[in-house]
Amino acid sequence: MLVIIPTYNEAENVGPITSRVRESVPEAHILVADDNSPDGTGKIADDLAAADANIHVLHRMGKQGLGAAYLAGFQWGIENGYDVLVEMDADGSHRPEELPRLLDALVEENADLVLGSRWVPGGSVVNWPKSREVLSRGGSLYSRIMLGVPLRDVTGGYRAFRKETLLGLGMDQVASQGYCFQVDLAWRAVQSGFKVVEVPITFVERERGDSKMSRSIVVEALWRVTAWGVRSRVGALTKRRR
Repeated sequence: MLVIIPTYNEAENVGPITSRVRESVPEAHILVADDNSPDGTGKIADDLAAADANIHVLHRMGKQGLGAAYLAGFQWGIENGYDVLVEMDADGSHRPEELPRLLDALVEENADLVLGSRWVPGGSVVNWPKSREVLSRGGSLYSRIMLGVPLRDVTGGYRAFRKETLLGLGMDQVASQGYCFQVDLAWRAVQSGFKVVEVPITFVERERGDSKMSRSIVVEALWRVTAWGVRSRVGALTKRRR
């Protein structure tokens, strides 16, 4: 199993999050995918890797977005023989202590993809302003309606994939970033007939460092989901008329 942790200016967080992952799932390997952080995150990750054979570092040329970092991490993991690949934020909002719950669902429910969900019964968020909660809930609801995705938390980024699932999603065609990247992969999984399971998690707002959420990420998600939804419905309508 490989836990992929993208980083950009996460010098304060990379040490604590890797330590918590190793404590929660000792057999886990970790890949820190660093986008050439100017605050020295990559150097810290290199030091962690030098001291622990289960920690690896992927140095990228610069800040290219969350989606690109995960895709590079997935490719690295597949090439290096990992069977389960996990998405996890560096800031501690995805609690490593809950990772066993996601991994258990892969086996016990024979899932192809497991989503850590804030919006199913038992899920919750901590220290979020109401505006952020409305944005997240609204984004998932809009995506569910536009794309016909039967999932409660489409935008969440705490996920466990089987290798075969990723290979079946057409990753070379994914160009979206941020929230939209997560929506894109979940939609592709549902469309491809993979079994997607949601398990409740507690999402904790970061305590250190700056959030990567931006207006441009929200705008991208809105227009891409709208375009996908319209194209999908037009395609379905055209098929029925033939």
